[in-house]
Amino acid sequence: MFDEPHIYEDNYIQAEVVVLANSRDEALDLLSKKDKWNIEELKRIQPITVPLDRPCIVSKLISFG
Repeated sequence: MFDEPHIYEDNYIQAEVVVLANSRDEALDLLSKKDKWNIEELKRIQPITVPLDRPCIVSKLISFG
């Protein structure tokens, strides 16, 4: 069996969240107040941090199915 984090409380095929925050803790705090995000499972994932001092693509999602 896979040991992938189950980051949202409802059943889903794919879940992704992009948060703009000053720190990982601030992002998790914000998510804990919204919807049904599973904070303990999200803590298992190492976030990708993006410096905001230059333009960049923050997120891309392509899903076929």
